[in-house]
Amino acid sequence: MGQKIIRFSDLTGKHAENDDDLVRIVVREHPDLADGPVEIEALPGELAGVAGLALDLVTVELHYPDGDEPDTVVMTAEAFDRLATAAPMAEVLRGAKRTVRAVPGQSAPAGAAAARERVNYASLEHAGRPHKGRTTEAEKQLVQEHLDEINERLAAEGIRTIDLANPEHVTRYGLESLAHARGATLA
Repeated sequence: MGQKIIRFSDLTGKHAENDDDLVRIVVREHPDLADGPVEIEALPGELAGVAGLALDLVTVELHYPDGDEPDTVVMTAEAFDRLATAAPMAEVLRGAKRTVRAVPGQSAPAGAAAARERVNYASLEHAGRPHKGRTTEAEKQLVQEHLDEINERLAAEGIRTIDLANPEHVTRYGLESLAHARGATLA
């Protein structure tokens, strides 16, 4: 006797014709999530507009002089940017002092060499590299304007290149017009 496993979208309950039709979704934070991240699955069509719903969020720590632990606040980038009235927030951040992230329970390592800088994917040096998280408008614009140059760098570094026939790459970097102009067929 054989068995047949029928897979369904966790979001809508719609049947998936085969396992390759499902997108794995890892939910890391949600008000109803009590015991850490969980994994659900959905059909790609159910997620078509998700990228457009992404919010530009800022997470800040408020270290008050009389407080033991900092307060962590998450807000929209737009609301955070409005706090800067003397100069645009982008200018304020460019001139700000770098800080070293410490692992809880460990003291910060000594020396500037131990400080790890965050990678700026909105620079020609790093744009187009695979990374977790949101792709900024600045990175998208760089990739759109310098795709061939970026792909040459990625190939030289042994990293996957950005493929105009790959729907995920096209969506991530906003390359629909360029893919159409170059006659790329989305796989």
